[in-house]
Amino acid sequence: MSTRPWLRSAVIAVAVTVSALPLSGAARGEPGGQAPIAHDFQAEQHEKPDVDNRQGRVAPPAGLGARAAGAEIRWNALGTPAVVTGAAPLAEGLGEDPERAARAYLAANEPLFGLSAEEVAGLEKVAVNPLGAGYAVLLRQKFGGLPAGVDGLVAVGVVHGKVRHVTSSLAREQTAPPAAAISEARALEIAARDGGVDLATATTKQVTKVAVPAPDGVHSAYQVVLIGGGEGQAAAYTTHVDAVSGGILTRENLVDHFDPENPRWAAFPVNPPGDYSSADARRTWCQAPGPGCDLATGGDPATGRAWDVDHATGTPTYTSAGNATRTYENRASGDPFTVGTRTNAASPNRSYVYPWRNTWNTAKCDPATFDQPGEADLEAAIANLNAMHNRMHDWSYRLGFTESAWNMQVDNGDRGGLGNDPELGNAQAGARVSSVRDNANQITGPDGTAPITNMYLWQPIAGSFYSPCVDGDYDMSVIGHEYTHAISGRMIGGPNAGWSGAQAGAMNESTSDLFAIEYLNEYGFRSSGATPYVIGPYVTGDRARGIRNYDMSKSPLNYSDIAYDLVGAQVHADGEIWTATQFDARAAFVKRYGDGTPARQRACADGKVAVDKCPGNRRWAQLSYDALLLMASGAVSYVDHRDAILAADAIRFDGANQDILWRAFAEHGLGKGAASNGPNDPDPTPSFTDPAGRNGSLQLKPLGEAKDAALRLYVGDYEGRAVPVADTDPATPLGDTVEMTPGTYRFVVAGAGFGHTRLTFPVVAGVKLPLVLSPPRNLASAAAGATAAGDGVNQARLIDETEATNWASRTGAPAGKSVTVDLAGDRPVTVRRVQVSAMLRPDVGDAADPGAQNRFSALRAFEVLACAANCADPASFRKIYTSPADAFDATLPRPRGADLLVRSFRVPPTSATHLMLRVVSSQCTGNPRYAGEQDADPNSSTDCATASAAREQVRAAEFQAYSH
Repeated sequence: MSTRPWLRSAVIAVAVTVSALPLSGAARGEPGGQAPIAHDFQAEQHEKPDVDNRQGRVAPPAGLGARAAGAEIRWNALGTPAVVTGAAPLAEGLGEDPERAARAYLAANEPLFGLSAEEVAGLEKVAVNPLGAGYAVLLRQKFGGLPAGVDGLVAVGVVHGKVRHVTSSLAREQTAPPAAAISEARALEIAARDGGVDLATATTKQVTKVAVPAPDGVHSAYQVVLIGGGEGQAAAYTTHVDAVSGGILTRENLVDHFDPENPRWAAFPVNPPGDYSSADARRTWCQAPGPGCDLATGGDPATGRAWDVDHATGTPTYTSAGNATRTYENRASGDPFTVGTRTNAASPNRSYVYPWRNTWNTAKCDPATFDQPGEADLEAAIANLNAMHNRMHDWSYRLGFTESAWNMQVDNGDRGGLGNDPELGNAQAGARVSSVRDNANQITGPDGTAPITNMYLWQPIAGSFYSPCVDGDYDMSVIGHEYTHAISGRMIGGPNAGWSGAQAGAMNESTSDLFAIEYLNEYGFRSSGATPYVIGPYVTGDRARGIRNYDMSKSPLNYSDIAYDLVGAQVHADGEIWTATQFDARAAFVKRYGDGTPARQRACADGKVAVDKCPGNRRWAQLSYDALLLMASGAVSYVDHRDAILAADAIRFDGANQDILWRAFAEHGLGKGAASNGPNDPDPTPSFTDPAGRNGSLQLKPLGEAKDAALRLYVGDYEGRAVPVADTDPATPLGDTVEMTPGTYRFVVAGAGFGHTRLTFPVVAGVKLPLVLSPPRNLASAAAGATAAGDGVNQARLIDETEATNWASRTGAPAGKSVTVDLAGDRPVTVRRVQVSAMLRPDVGDAADPGAQNRFSALRAFEVLACAANCADPASFRKIYTSPADAFDATLPRPRGADLLVRSFRVPPTSATHLMLRVVSSQCTGNPRYAGEQDADPNSSTDCATASAAREQVRAAEFQAYSH
C-alpha cells in the first residue's frame, strides 16, 4: 500500500466512484497550513517524514462502470486503477507466456489504463517473478526515454494465461517531460538541504535523471539518494527534485525504524531458488524475535550481543563489520590475499536488508551490470555473506570452536585466544577480473591472524567449467564449506598449525563438506540439491552431484581408492572417501539415537540441549569437533583421524559407540588392519575388517579360461590407481582371500588377458564364501599378443588392461582419429562385445604425452570397424557398430571420472582379425552441455568446440574385445 495521501482511495464494487482526499494548506503552498500527514506504515516517525508534493487528481474516464462489472477497482490520482481484482479471472486465454499475457491484457483494456497497444509494447520489463505456478509481471513506463523515477508501474498477476490481479501507478499522460533547467550538482544540494544531510560526510550520494508523472503532467526530475548524518541523527533519503523548478516533488525516508536493539539481516538460508528464478526467498534474521523477523539468531553465543556490535565499545558499527566477521566488497582485485575496504553502506537503523534482483543470472554474466544501478546486487551479496559467516561462527562455537580453540574474533574478552582475527570476507571477489570465476577459498593463518575468505562469481568457461551465472555469496553450502576450513585448520594441531599432507588435505576438504551440510540439516534448511547431501548444487547447476564426483549419501568410495580421480591424488576427490565414511558413521548414529523433531534439532544446534540428550547426528558432529582437538599435528592420515574419532567417543560417551564407528570405518576400508605410510601415501593399505563385530571372508575361485590366471580384486568401482584387496597371483604377498565386515559390495576384477569385470557380491558374517570368477578372454589384450597402431601416441596403452593409462590423439580435430588393434592370434575370431574406457591418466605425463591433460578431451562417442583379410588396406575395414552419441555422458559442470569408467557395448557377431576404434566425438566436441555461447560476457567464450584447446585432442584408456 502506498503511503502517499494523494494515491489513497476507497474500495468500490461494480460502480466506480472516486473518493478524493483533501490536500493540506502547506501542500498547496498556502501560508500557515499544516504539512501533509502520511500514514506511518513503515514506522518512520523519526527525522523528516515522507512527503509527496504533487498536486491534483486525474478523474477516471467516464462510463467504465459497466466494463468493471464483477471487479473491485481502486483508482489512483493519475487516473488509472490502483487495484483491479475480483473473485473471477479478470481475463483468460492469453497464453502461457506471462509477460505476453500481461501486455495483451493491458492493450485490450486501453480505456481502463489509458495505454495504446504501441504504448503497452513500449513498457519496460522490470521483472517477471514466479508465484508458484503463476507470475508477477512488473512493467514500467518511460517518458521521452526517461524511466519513471517514482510511480509509472504496473504489476499484473498471471497464471496459465489468466489475469487474476492488477495493481498500478501508471499515468495516462504519456508526453515527454521538459528539459532540465538545473544541474545534477544543484539538485544534490537541494536534496541535502531538504533532508538535513551534510554532503561532506554523506556516505552515499547518487543522482539519476528520471521522469516523475503527476496529475499536472510529467516532470523532469533528478532522483537523489543520500545516506549520511544530519544534525547528529541518522539520515537517509530518496528525494525527487524537479529538474525545472528545483522544488521537492517527493521525499522518502529510507530509515526504517523498528526496535533499534534488534538489528536484522536479509539472507538466503541455503541458496536462491534452485530453478534460478528471481523469486526473493530470503528470510529476515533478527537478533531476537520480533515483528517482521523470520528467524532469531540469539546473538553472539558468549555475550549475546548482535552481529554488528563492536565488542570493544559495545556499540553498533551500522555496517557489515562485527566481532566475528567483517565483510567487504573486493571486486577489483584478483589477488585472494587482499581484503576489500568497502563494507555494506552504513545502515543507521541496523536494517541490513537490500534489494536482490538476481542480476548476475538474469544478465547472463554481463560485467556491465557492475556499473549499473544495483551493481549486480552487491549490497545484498555483502549482507548475505556477512550473515552466513556469523551463522557458522555461532553454530560452531556451540560445538567447541571457541576462543580457547582459537576461533576468529576481534575481541575474545577473557575467554582465551589472541583475538584480533575476525573472518574477513570478500564478496564478489575479483568480479572485475574476467579470469577470476568459479571458485571459493579460505585463507587461514594461525591464531591472532585474521583469515580471509573469497566468494567469487560463477559462469560457464569453455573447456574448463560450465556453471550457471550465479553469485557464490548466496550458496551456503559453499560458504559453510569455506568457513569450516578455518574451523578445522584452527582446531587441529594447535593454534599455529593446520592440515598438512595429501591425505590430511583431503580430510580438510571433506570436513568442510560435512560440517556445511550438518549446519544446514540441523536447522532444517534444504538446499536445491536432489538430496540434502549435495555440495554446491546452486553454483554448479548440478542438483545430483554438485561440485563433487558424488552425492555424499550415494558414494561408493573407500580407502583403497586414494588417488582414484582423473588427475590422480587430489584433495577434493580423495576427500570424498572420508566423506562417504563419515556419512555412514553419521547414519549409524541417527539409526541408534534417532533424528529427533525439527524443534529438537534446532534446540541442539543452538546449544540449548546437552549433546547426550540430542539426536544421533548432533552426537556425531560433536565427536567430529572433539577429534580435531585430539590431534596435536595436522600431518595426519585417514587412519590417524579414525583413531581420534574413536578416542573422542571413548572420552565423551565412554566408548558407547565404538561398535557403530568401527563398522562404518570397516565398510570403507578403514578397518583394523588399515595402514598408511604417512599423510602423503598414495597407496595406503585398506582393511575391511571390523574388530568390534563378526566378519566374513571371500576367497577368489577362478574357473574356466581364467582358472590359472592372475586376477586382482578391487572393492568399489575403480581399478586404475586403486589398491587391490586380494589376488590369485602367487608372485604377490596379497593372497586370494579377503576378510570383510558383512554387507553387499561392488567389485572390479581385472587381470592380464581378461580385461575388466564388474560384479556385486555379499559378505556373510562368520562365513567364508567362494567368489567364483570366470571372466572371458580379452581378444584385444597386449598381454595375450595383441598390438595397436594408429593416430596419436601411446596406442599400446589402449590395450594394456588398466585404466591408469591412456591413448592420446594429441593434435587435430578428434572426429575420425583411430587406433587399429591386431587381435591376439593369427586366425579370425568372433567378436560379440567390446569394452571401452574414456578414463584419463594422472596429470603426470610421459615423454610421448607430457604435461597436464584436460577433462574435456575424454572420449564421448565412437565407432568400431572390423577387418578379416587384407587389413593393411583401410578400405578393408567395415563399420560394425556406432555407439550412442552419449556413450560417455558427462554432465554439468564438467566431466568426472565416474562418467568415464569402462563400459560394455554389444556389437553384431563379427569375424575379425583386426578391430578399429574410431572417434566420433570428444566431450568437448560432442557434448551439447558444453556447446554454444551460454552467457552474455563479451570477454568470455563458452563453446568448447571452438574456444578451448581441448577441441584439438581426444583420449581413451581402454579398448577390449570379447567373443561373449
